[in-house]
Order: sequence, then structure tokens, then C-alpha cells
Amino acid sequence: MKINAERFLADLHALREFGASGVGKGVVRPAYTQADVAARDWLAGRFEDAGLQVAMDGMGNLFGLAEGPSLLMGSHSDSQPEGGWLDGALGVVAALEVARASRESGGPAISVVSFQDEEGRFGVTTGSAVWSGHLSQVDADVLTDHGGVTLADARAAMGGMVTGPVDPARFTGFIEMHIEQGPTLDTSGERIGVVSDIVGIRDMKVTFEGQQNHAGTTPMHLRKDAFQAVTAFNALLEERFRNVVTPATVWTIGHLSLHPNASSIVPGKAVFSMQWRDGDGERLARMEAIIRDTAQEVAEARGMALSYGPLLGLEPVRMDAGLRGALEAGAEAVAPG
Repeated sequence: MKINAERFLADLHALREFGASGVGKGVVRPAYTQADVAARDWLAGRFEDAGLQVAMDGMGNLFGLAEGPSLLMGSHSDSQPEGGWLDGALGVVAALEVARASRESGGPAISVVSFQDEEGRFGVTTGSAVWSGHLSQVDADVLTDHGGVTLADARAAMGGMVTGPVDPARFTGFIEMHIEQGPTLDTSGERIGVVSDIVGIRDMKVTFEGQQNHAGTTPMHLRKDAFQAVTAFNALLEERFRNVVTPATVWTIGHLSLHPNASSIVPGKAVFSMQWRDGDGERLARMEAIIRDTAQEVAEARGMALSYGPLLGLEPVRMDAGLRGALEAGAEAVAPG
């Protein structure tokens, strides 16, 4: 099998143009936006040119299918706001090039996928979760983004591109190339890493509701400031996690919405995202209990109402030993040491 580096790089840079947002700002290609749909339409054309059968399920997961049983390769092509141009895209275009090179050399059958909403506009790896049966389409459709748009309404943007479901049983395995996104390989000088486990993820929205009031006339001791509740919660959380987490555990408040979000008004409502990740399912559950207990304590102390959105997430998964061994052997062959 001979990889065509020039063709691979040309496609990678072409995909980069969809949602390009200027120097240093990556791409803006969230799921179901105009840029995302245009990118999927372009990818469908490249799949067809490669001799693959184009298929798209109701979620918008885009497949380039080889005939008969095949190894599935790919990633996602949607992005975070100002996401890195290689995040996900590298895996999709690399899979396409492997599929083409294998077909040209008479090698094994390779199919390609670009999963939809892997970057969590509506949930956690939503497209692959629905496709694999982890999440029903009915349950997924009621999920909303930070602007209140439902997934059911958003996925209507795929329109006539949808062809129908793609059965996971037709594939013999799945391999994904991905940039590391962390500092470990870079700082160690290693060129390739082979993933051993996928960490579990938990994600939910938390809402503190206090009392909206005038910022100039409401005494500090009488305020029910929802933002101050968030800061108190965050400070307590770090201390209470200390004896539970490991150096590999991470947690993030990545989105915060204040109401009415004005400089001269004490915010009466704060809605924020709470996400935590770890390779141990029991630790994830212990962290959830700490999060809920701490939020309840803060709400009661400050006279706040407290509510939660649905708890979303994935369980930790250990990678297939056979595929992992093959990847390790290949990595050692092309990047020894």
C-alpha cells in the first residue's frame, strides 16, 4: 500500500477552508451549522470519487462504504468554536487516504466515517453514541445547545443528504487517528502514541437561581448573587476533590451563562456546564456525589434554588488488545524508539 502524501495533504487543507476563521483562530464548524453541512457535502464527493458508497444516517454521520465486510476508519469533521483545524479532520482525511491507497493496491476493504456532533454541541460524542446504540435517537432529539436549539431541529439541516441507517455489524473493527491535544508526546519527544483506554466522561448543566437586583443600591449582605454562588462552588469543589482524584483526573466549567448578563444588575440566574473525566467509573460516581453535595450546600447557604440538566456521558473503555497490538507494531516500524 502506497500513501499519496500530496493527495492527503491537499484534502486536509481543503477541509480546513470550511469554517476557517482567520490566523490563529482555527475553524468554526460546529455540528449542523452551514460550514459543517458544506464540509460534509464536500467529503461525500471525495468519498464517491474514491469509489466508496456514500451513506448518511439520520444523525448526520457520514459514511464512505466499501463493499462487503470492512474495517471502519475515521473520526469527526465538526469542531469546537475556534477549534483546531486538525482535530477530528486529521482522522477523517487519513482514513480516506488509507481507503484509496488500499483500493489502488488491491488491499483490504476500508470504509470511512465522519461522525456528527462529536464535539458536544448537544451532548457527549452524540453522533457515535446514537449510531452505536448507546443513546436512542428519541432521547438525543430533546437535547438542547446553549442557545436552546434542540437537536431534532438542528439535524433537519442535513435535509436530502440522509440515506438511512448504517449497520455497525458490517464492520470488523474501528481505528481512529487523532492528534494528542495534550503535551505528553510533545514534551517527551515521542512521535506516535497508541491509546490503551478511553476515559469516561460525565457532563451536565447546573443552575443556581437567586435574585436579580440593582447593582448600585442592593447591599452586599442582602444579595442573592448567582455568579457568587458559582465562584463559591468552584472554590469548594477543588478542595473536596483533592483526596478523590488522581493526576490524570480532569474537570472543567467550560460554559457559563448569566441572566440578565448586564454590568449594573446583580445576576439572578447562572447556568454552567460541569464536565469531569476519569478512567475509573467508580471515581466518576464519587465525583458526581461531591459535585451535587457541594452545589446543594452552596445553594442552601445563599438562599438559592438549585437544578440540574440531564447527566450525559460515556463509560471508560479499554481498547481492543488485537488492534492495539497491531498499531503498536506499526508505530514501532515507522517511528522506532
